[in-house]
Amino acid sequence: MSDAISRASGSHSTPSRRAVVSLPAVVGLSLAIGAPQAGAAEQRDRVEPGVELEQVATFDGAMPTGVTISRSGRIFVNFPRWGDNVPFSVAEIRDGVPVAYPNAVVNQADLSDPAGHFLGVQSVVVDAAERLWVVDTGRVEWADAPYGGPKLVAIDLKTNRVVRTIVFPRDIAGPRSFVNDVRFDLRRGYAYLTEATPDRPNGLIVVHLESGESWRRLDDVPATLPEPDFVPVIDGVPFLNKPGKAPGTPVGIGVDGIALSPDGTWLYFCPLSSRKLYAIRTNDLVKRRTSSKRDELSVHDLGTKGMSDGLEMDQSGRVYGGDIERRAIVRRDRDGAFRTVVQDDRLLWPDTLSVGYDRNLYVIANQLNRQAAYNSGRDLRRKPYVLYRVPIGNGPARR
Repeated sequence: MSDAISRASGSHSTPSRRAVVSLPAVVGLSLAIGAPQAGAAEQRDRVEPGVELEQVATFDGAMPTGVTISRSGRIFVNFPRWGDNVPFSVAEIRDGVPVAYPNAVVNQADLSDPAGHFLGVQSVVVDAAERLWVVDTGRVEWADAPYGGPKLVAIDLKTNRVVRTIVFPRDIAGPRSFVNDVRFDLRRGYAYLTEATPDRPNGLIVVHLESGESWRRLDDVPATLPEPDFVPVIDGVPFLNKPGKAPGTPVGIGVDGIALSPDGTWLYFCPLSSRKLYAIRTNDLVKRRTSSKRDELSVHDLGTKGMSDGLEMDQSGRVYGGDIERRAIVRRDRDGAFRTVVQDDRLLWPDTLSVGYDRNLYVIANQLNRQAAYNSGRDLRRKPYVLYRVPIGNGPARR
């Protein structure tokens, strides 16, 4: 398979690695990828001087995963229903305390009305129009999602009321799906989500916001799948599925983190079970497939950033990601090099990232790897979980 060199021009954010043709992951098929930039690992290991974490809020109850910040500085978080006692799945931080948002009723896990309630929210994102969008997996403690459970819900921050619900059809997000995170391009009218289910397929979901129609792209191509036999070392131990005494198995989670360039031309994404960062032109994603053949789109391999759960983008076109193994946050600059923004022992599993208009990067540290499912049935998490922020000198890339 021959390599095609990326020749992107006129874009605010321009991936500079080789482009690769995404094909089905079948036995014997190799993916031609470019080598990481010389010195990239050394630059990533250097920590920027004088940058420190600031604690914003703590959580003594359920474990949070997502965070987002409005233009006025309102902070919203979410709590997936993975086994903790979760009285509400979406909350606003008020005076340092999470309060059910927009109200307690919609936060009840009412399976008799799955489209009208938050069942298992995985992320929350404020868009450029000051609406809070809720990404609901529809799954409560990993049970199958009922129809109406997997959805996008928009809340007007001025009225604090739900103004739109986009329910995913079964062929887009079925019972075993796990819609994970989302980014919005209101100027062109699209939303992009990651599908991170451990049960496959892994890929991207595109939503046409005006019509509510959705379609899938890049299902089970190498760039959206977990790397085979990927076993990171976190907290000093191998990170494995290990719910009991039996030997553990690799945790295989596909495409998870997502970020959109300031001009909307590039979508960045990464599998959780990987250290790689990828990008694809959004013009390729918004084209609807005209046949049942697998996708053959140019995915750009941007090199090694570290193992990341969430991704984020600032308005100057820099991509941020957690480096879970190093308890750090890294940044891909416009020159293609990765650099460490901050490294701190308190960043135990940096999850979702969000850039605020106050020119800070917010991050949830939630100790996800210490859950019982990965530690022979023992829950090793130590409360509180913490929301931090770190100054980055730039605002969000919302459009």
